[in-house]
Amino acid sequence: MDNAPPSYKGHRYPVEVISHCVWLYFRFPLSFREVEELMLQRGVVVSHETVRRWCAKFGQAYANGLRHRRPRSGDKWHLDEVFTKINGERKYLWRAVDQDGNVLDILVQSRRDTAAARRFFRRLLKTTRAVPRVIVTDKLRSYGAAHREVIPSVEHRSHKGLNNRAENSHQPTRQRERARKGFRSVGAAQRFLAAFSGISPRFRTHRHLMTAAHYRAEMTIRFAVWDQVTGTTARSTAA
Repeated sequence: MDNAPPSYKGHRYPVEVISHCVWLYFRFPLSFREVEELMLQRGVVVSHETVRRWCAKFGQAYANGLRHRRPRSGDKWHLDEVFTKINGERKYLWRAVDQDGNVLDILVQSRRDTAAARRFFRRLLKTTRAVPRVIVTDKLRSYGAAHREVIPSVEHRSHKGLNNRAENSHQPTRQRERARKGFRSVGAAQRFLAAFSGISPRFRTHRHLMTAAHYRAEMTIRFAVWDQVTGTTARSTAA
């Protein structure tokens, strides 16, 4: 699989500016106009519409690059779904994380029935190219029916109290949803969350469990990987 950084051909801004704007938007609950203001404070004049286009073009590519460099996913998957309002209509955000909190996949759907659960299971298997040892869900019966059809050999634990890992992973999404004042369409929600779930968690460490020195060293490593994914390192070396 090709892990090369995306091409910046035709862009007049340097990769350092583009990648930093994309990082700011997906890492923090900022609007495009707020990113524009932060860059202006640093002496970089760029419009919020340009930031939006950069995020749309490069966000998913950066997220994919980070996922390719992530250690192999764990074999215990936590699945959960929450409702979200899109243009005033109730939709459901399905999410799967492993035992370490790494986001495996997300999917926005109109229903939370067996067909929706089955579709999410099959997408997960295709995305991760792996079969888990055990899946953990809440008491929604659709999970059990889909499990019996798609992965009957995998252990299924159904208990609300066991699924805090997946439920907690929804919190950053809720925060961004509020900052964006909701999503305008299912497609827009899916595109944003696919990139967001690949970028933002990469820079959210368990800070309370680390010493200051450990935290700085860990973040230095993560920023170095970001530079590799975005191509910033290659440009700096060439210069």
